[in-house]
Amino acid sequence: MNITLEQLDTISLRYIDAMSKYSKIIKICCGTGCVSSGALKVYEELKRVLTDRGLIDEVLVKKTGCHGLCERGPIVVLGDEEILYQSVGKRNINEDITALLKTIGENEIVDRLLYQGEDKGKRYISPRDIPFYAGQKRIVLSLNGIIDPEDIEEYISKGGYRALYKALLMEPEEIIEWVEKSGLRGRGGGGFPTGTKWRSCRVAHGDIKYVVANGDEGDPGAFMDRSLMEGNPHSIIEGMIIGGYAIGSNQGFIYVRDEYPLAVNRLIKAIESARSYGLLGKNIFDSGFDFDIKIFRGGGAFVCGESTALMSSIEGKSGEPRAKYIHTVEKGLWEKPTNLNNVETWACVPHIINKGWNWFASIGTPNSKGTKVFSLVGKVKNTGLIEVPMGITLREIIYDLGGGIREDKKFKAVQTGGPSGGCLPEAYLEMPVDFDSLTRLGSMMGSGGMIVMDERNCMVDVARYFLKFLVEESCGKCTPCREGVRRMFEIVNRICNGEGKKGDIQHLEELAHAISLSSLCGLGQSAPNPVLSTIKYFRDEYILHIEDKKCPAGVCKALIKFSIQPDKCTGCMRCAMECPVKCIKGAKKEVHVIDSTLCIKCGTCYDVCRFNAVTIE
Repeated sequence: MNITLEQLDTISLRYIDAMSKYSKIIKICCGTGCVSSGALKVYEELKRVLTDRGLIDEVLVKKTGCHGLCERGPIVVLGDEEILYQSVGKRNINEDITALLKTIGENEIVDRLLYQGEDKGKRYISPRDIPFYAGQKRIVLSLNGIIDPEDIEEYISKGGYRALYKALLMEPEEIIEWVEKSGLRGRGGGGFPTGTKWRSCRVAHGDIKYVVANGDEGDPGAFMDRSLMEGNPHSIIEGMIIGGYAIGSNQGFIYVRDEYPLAVNRLIKAIESARSYGLLGKNIFDSGFDFDIKIFRGGGAFVCGESTALMSSIEGKSGEPRAKYIHTVEKGLWEKPTNLNNVETWACVPHIINKGWNWFASIGTPNSKGTKVFSLVGKVKNTGLIEVPMGITLREIIYDLGGGIREDKKFKAVQTGGPSGGCLPEAYLEMPVDFDSLTRLGSMMGSGGMIVMDERNCMVDVARYFLKFLVEESCGKCTPCREGVRRMFEIVNRICNGEGKKGDIQHLEELAHAISLSSLCGLGQSAPNPVLSTIKYFRDEYILHIEDKKCPAGVCKALIKFSIQPDKCTGCMRCAMECPVKCIKGAKKEVHVIDSTLCIKCGTCYDVCRFNAVTIE
């Protein structure tokens, strides 16, 4: 089947006409986050009840990808972004289904299901008014939470594959020029100019060339790529086809980790649908251009997010990086010129072609154009998926979109860029978030993970956590990374266990610089960043751990002791009831005492005490 523009228009009109018969459309977020909260039960139960009441032909219930506000899932949106209900079905699914039916049948708004922010007297009806959404600029995520990711006709009805048609009428050189002028930089971490990479691959010698989408998202706390692949896989496919045409490639691969089963299934369905509609395969839009895509499931190794290790994995070899003096745009997959971009980068391309390079270039900062998708997690009130223009400040992200720190505790740091990124303190909350600003401060954009920490986070322990992760994930090919990162972990682990020695900080800095200079790949070169940034901005905590044998955050168990101040204890028994090992003694309305021989130093008593009677020594 060779599809035409007229057929695209017909499909679009047919879909819109089919939707017009429904009096109501209910969208249920079925991204992984909401699914884990029970979204599929809500979907099935609502469809069952509508069927029983004879309303299934009047009300359409459909699954969408991640809507973004993961903290409040399952998310249900009624109509065209008119009403957003949160936490549907979490407490009592039958009551919430009844509430949905009232809204469907009687247009009655159910207050208890509406979003409520810090102002307890105010509830938000439309997602457009919720601060979490109002502060975003959604381009890549514009259809996430809107369309059914498994329905290609809905994507087409929203303008899907028009950019591909337009691109195939352009010269490949013109497309590359547009991407260059747009200022698009790689969203996978390095921030390399996308157009420059495309041009290098196009001019590389070779009859066979490949394009690859990197969906191997391995950073702790990161789920941007997964949510995009689950919520709008066709945007990635369309971008890859355009990229293949621009560089002269007829074959693409999407590398996605097998731990993302929902993303894998939706990508497979999207590729099959695109193929059946003639948007993949031979002679696309009668242009003479052939292109197809295969899925490759990665085994979950963090190092396979690195370009050359990823390509080795696709070739069936161990996922180990290669030396960078040979660029993958010249010799990549099977020694052929290969262009690899992150899935978010590919999803930007259709928007650039549709709206023009100057539109994209008008967003962001002079050296960081467009928007960036982040997963905002940690000690923040509104965890979830956000898309913001480059140049927005950390404060705006954490406090305006994120709603501030949980339980109104004191902000301490934000970690960006995954295990290879850095931790930035409160002093930099007004800093614009872009590629260059983050790098100057010893962190990085990375693929978009953003972990917020409060006063109860120990920065030495944070460094230990990321070092442990990197030790386990190192491919072991080069000695600096394999042995050096392990030595760093051993030193930091010793410090956290109360065995720190004078000179440990200097030793860590020397090791970090040696590893950065001599590791084979970018992952090893950036592995010391968590340690370097925590030493740079939180050196006092290291000194307290080493010299005074104290952990001010009360995290490192070997260095702390919990006790109860008699003058503040009211005997409310909250700490005693919450203690997992029952080490707190005392009758009601009497002063309580912690038995240090039984205490496991979990900190539960400290967290639940409303009178600040529990102290950390």
